[in-house]
Amino acid sequence: MRKTRVLIVDDSAVVREILSRELAKDPDIEVVGTAPDPYVARDRILELSPDVLTLDIEMPRMDGITFLRKLMRHHPLPVVIVSSLTPQGGELAMEALSAGAVDVMCKPGAAYVIGDLSVQLIDKVKAAALVKVRKQANGQLPTPSAPRRLSMTRTTHRIVAIGASTGGTQALQEVLTALPANSPGIVIVQHMPERFTRSFADRLNGLCAIEVKEAEDGDTVTPGRALVAPGNMHMLLRRSGAVYRVQVKTGPLVCRQRPSVDVLFRSVAQYAGANAVGVILTGMGKDGALGLKEMKEHGADTVAQDEKSCVVFGMPKEAIAIGAADTIAPLGDMPQLILSLAQETRRSTSGQVV
Repeated sequence: MRKTRVLIVDDSAVVREILSRELAKDPDIEVVGTAPDPYVARDRILELSPDVLTLDIEMPRMDGITFLRKLMRHHPLPVVIVSSLTPQGGELAMEALSAGAVDVMCKPGAAYVIGDLSVQLIDKVKAAALVKVRKQANGQLPTPSAPRRLSMTRTTHRIVAIGASTGGTQALQEVLTALPANSPGIVIVQHMPERFTRSFADRLNGLCAIEVKEAEDGDTVTPGRALVAPGNMHMLLRRSGAVYRVQVKTGPLVCRQRPSVDVLFRSVAQYAGANAVGVILTGMGKDGALGLKEMKEHGADTVAQDEKSCVVFGMPKEAIAIGAADTIAPLGDMPQLILSLAQETRRSTSGQVV
């Protein structure tokens, strides 16, 4: 098979060297070149025809987002943003995703050991190579029209658990903005670095009728609230009496990820059982497939996004292949499907009506 050809664009020689070395560890990836700024990158793109770019945001002569918008307008390529782990870096990363970047990750630093960074960098580059990037007329993704907000006839206390990776930021926005204020409580794992998840949650909170926040240890899961797992931390569901809470904790990578969808889904299976709906959206790899199957075995309704509407048909494909999904649906149908399933009366595996 042809190797994925990568061009690394970063003003730091140290970062260029680290990213080149780590990507070279994978036999299916070839680093064809590096560039210290967008002007050099422009010439290297024409000369080397890379499949994927890794791109810094803060660079001399031209910032990464300006360059990204020009690239999407004239020569679209899959781009993985590699940004500083700062609050501003998180906000700029969200702006880059809106401008057409496929994914974001942190620069090498104290928050990530090099081994973990290597795993995530390789996975993100491989996922990006599968994405068909469309030319943008103005270097910006089309602004979605105001969503038609759905309604629920009654508030329920069922739990909705959602997992996503590559392409998930846009998919989650489409789903969550359509939900009404009395939606069931939602717990979400989106593969994304720490601090970036806070910027992501804050942005969604400004767009949605429900409250969206980055989860903190002990947060309650209640109707009208969606909790997003913090980057670089696992999130689990816990139950005390009738109250659902989340536990946020560190731990090893699971399915090459932290946070891991499997970790969340397995805890939902254990503590919510048939009182839950599991949804797996677009993303590379297989994280979440086994956890979704476990949810199904405990009586939960389970849903996978269909291939046509996925940016990368990896995680849903794996879930479907092992029989973990009761329903396969396009992204546009997800909001109504989630609400419908949340209002159904289900019978748990022990025979109890929930």
